Amino acid sequence: MTTPTSTETSLATPAAPTARHRTGYRVGDPPSIVALATDGLRALILNGTLGPGERVVETRVAELLTVSRPPLREAMKVLENEGLIQSIPRRGAIVTPMTLHDVYEIVTLRATLEEMAVRIGIPTPAAGRLDRLHEALALMEANAAAGTEATATEDSYRFHLALVALSGHRRLEDAYRSMALQLQMYLNLNRRARAGRESLTDRAARHRALYNSVVAGDVDAVLEELKGDTSLSFVREFGATLPAGSPAAQAWLDGILASS
Repeated sequence: MTTPTSTETSLATPAAPTARHRTGYRVGDPPSIVALATDGLRALILNGTLGPGERVVETRVAELLTVSRPPLREAMKVLENEGLIQSIPRRGAIVTPMTLHDVYEIVTLRATLEEMAVRIGIPTPAAGRLDRLHEALALMEANAAAGTEATATEDSYRFHLALVALSGHRRLEDAYRSMALQLQMYLNLNRRARAGRESLTDRAARHRALYNSVVAGDVDAVLEELKGDTSLSFVREFGATLPAGSPAAQAWLDGILASS
């Protein structure tokens, strides 16, 4: 649920191509307004300011991002190519809705990849391989202590990507990265479903316990935590309200609700 700028040269004395002429930019060039608008709009979607199915009202978003509408429209084209935005005739642009089948695929694929990574990567064989996971946890804990809700989704994704990276399996990590945008959309929905009963510091403490199990090399404890109800809060509370999914997705949801 992204041309180089041409330049005129004399036919009589052609100029030697510079790095800028060949590529359209120079190393060290500041981000363009379109790039900044793209990053800002993507963040609004991934942190839930603009939710699935919600209209992308240009005047409102341009004001939020403090950009004019032309670069915003270019940014919207980029995000449409990424699958985060859809253009609907006579309605305009909306954030791509999330169906029950979308959630089913995202959640089950995530669980499969993380379980595979844990079984390969724990106990951790290489010295220093835990550093990335520890850094992700430390940043999550710092943001939690500061009450920074806006980074909650990014913090979760960073931690779980680092967990997958423990496997040392590049193609496995690439597969996990390939679903990054849709997974972050789901993580945000799940965080919002849990926000009333789990503070940021509670959430960080839960990830600290998961980290400790990783350090201890306890594969069963890590998998038990990953399979816990915390990752399915949104499904349990709102799965039945999502647009219809496939028979497989419905059977999956029925099984989750029956076990509640």
